[in-house]
Amino acid sequence: MFGLTTDPVRRIRNPLAHLTNEQVIKDVEDFSRSSGLEEYTPMLVKGALIAKDPPAFETVPGLSEDEMEAIRNEVLHKWRQPRSLYFTIILCSIGAAVQGWDQTGSNGANLSFPDALGIPITNTLADGSPNPNASRNQWYQGLVNAGPYIASALLGCWCSDPLNKYFGRRGTIFASAVFCFLSPIGSACAQTWEQLLVTRLLLGIGMGCKGSTVPIFSAENAPASIRGGLVMCWQMWTAFGIFLGTCANLAVKDTGAISWRLQFGSAFIPAVPLLVGIYFCPESPRWYIKKGRYSKAFRSLRRLRNTELQAARDLYYIFAQLRMEAALVQKNTNYATRFIQLFTIPRVRRATLASFTVMIAQQMCGINIIAFYSSTVFEQAGASITNSLLASWGFGLVNFVFAWPAIWTIDTFGRRSLLLFTFPNMAWTLLAAGLCYLIPSSSSAHLGLVALFIYLFAAFYSPGEGPVPFTYSAEVFPLSHREVGMSWAVATCLFWAAVLSITFPRMLAAMTPTGAFGFYAGLNLCAFVMIFLWLPETKQRTLEELDYIFAIPTRTFMKHQVGTVLPWWIKTYIFRRKIGPCPALWSFDGHVDNDKDFVETVRRQSLAVAGGRRRSSIADKIANRF
Repeated sequence: MFGLTTDPVRRIRNPLAHLTNEQVIKDVEDFSRSSGLEEYTPMLVKGALIAKDPPAFETVPGLSEDEMEAIRNEVLHKWRQPRSLYFTIILCSIGAAVQGWDQTGSNGANLSFPDALGIPITNTLADGSPNPNASRNQWYQGLVNAGPYIASALLGCWCSDPLNKYFGRRGTIFASAVFCFLSPIGSACAQTWEQLLVTRLLLGIGMGCKGSTVPIFSAENAPASIRGGLVMCWQMWTAFGIFLGTCANLAVKDTGAISWRLQFGSAFIPAVPLLVGIYFCPESPRWYIKKGRYSKAFRSLRRLRNTELQAARDLYYIFAQLRMEAALVQKNTNYATRFIQLFTIPRVRRATLASFTVMIAQQMCGINIIAFYSSTVFEQAGASITNSLLASWGFGLVNFVFAWPAIWTIDTFGRRSLLLFTFPNMAWTLLAAGLCYLIPSSSSAHLGLVALFIYLFAAFYSPGEGPVPFTYSAEVFPLSHREVGMSWAVATCLFWAAVLSITFPRMLAAMTPTGAFGFYAGLNLCAFVMIFLWLPETKQRTLEELDYIFAIPTRTFMKHQVGTVLPWWIKTYIFRRKIGPCPALWSFDGHVDNDKDFVETVRRQSLAVAGGRRRSSIADKIANRF
């Protein structure tokens, strides 16, 4: 089933590869008649024949030179994509800036809103008398900060499945943008901490729907070869939102009693372009295919691909893959049944485990103890309010700048490799930051070293655990369970973000910064082991091809990691032995993005077209990757 053989290396085959050209043509003709695309039958036939045997694309009859050049450019110039694709991905990812901006808005507001709303959290009051309610108020502060994440985990994420079912990806994103636009304004107008909590709970509904839908929407629209780089725009804009939030905190710090209101309220700004622009984007073609609306799916793909031929090829290839997927998972089930199937269908259960691992790891790494409370952390290191906000601004800048490399590395080194590299480095930098609190506060090195190691921590986080979780979780579920699966993944992430937000003020008081940072440094190492054992690589595979990867039992994958990958790594990088590449657990046969023969064909064709000069160096680099 699913093209998986019984060989030690699981060979995953193109679902069209075993068919003759005559069988493919007949199948395409039947498909075009049943889907109302008869006028595009010749184009669909050409696209299907290319998908059947990518290395032999030049032998497909009827291809023009422009069409062959477009196929070559999928390897030679993979970032040469239509403006409509980039507009869609970037616009929708702007919504992530709401989440980042809100994190740093509440971060700066933590220095003043508790006193303004009558819940002082310091151990002594302004008149010097002991504060008998300090411990209780610390929990209240944590609850207010955690409000959006509580609502997201318990309600917002789970609303995305029915909203996607009835209104599509764009309709769901629009509804979430309404909440993200109005709720921060309500936070700025709150008169009590209870009112502030309610407005932040409403913000969480929008954040949950948006966080569960936008990465799916981006992943379904993007070509496989650059999907990671495009879907990680979500994290880029989250990081940019964090940076803009720290800028806003500094801009309004001297506005007196209303500074915290402006810090909370300014988070509405990124929702404005999302509200205005979402319906200028094409709907997800895979959502249309799921609904049986093939003509609309083809119309969307024509806007998202460079040529009509590529749109026809992708439409039929997705259809063929989903036809095989139907043998693995049940469709047309209700919401409750689909949720239960996250844990009962083996292929879906493995995706559920992988998404749970990568999402909870984002909270275990400790990034949000900085994102939510960096101003408080720096204040405890002896900084003034202004210097705390400046240091937090530095954290936001580092987080944003170091997210950029992942655009290129996430689809070359891969999701898994980035995580395995960054987690050990996050562990030691976080531990070092905590130990720096043991330096006497009178020393000039105290604050500087704390800031240095927190910035190094952010620099390792941003290209690894920053972009990977939402990108990875949006990819791993089959189309039939993608919405509820992503809801599960985002709810996992935001629930534990809420737990972190609620507990950290009290943890900071009870364990001191050194103990709290050391605790999260240890969790980084736990997350490293979980990722090593449970996370398959997904780079440069179509969403449907991932069905084959997750058809491999978890026990088999773990056995391969411990028995093959770990010994190979030790021999190669510790004992420095040249033993060749690591044996793979699976291989793909006959896909357009990574097939070696296809790459060689492109190389030869590009040399011929360019007279053997202009593109030889680019083609050689591509060929050497394989």
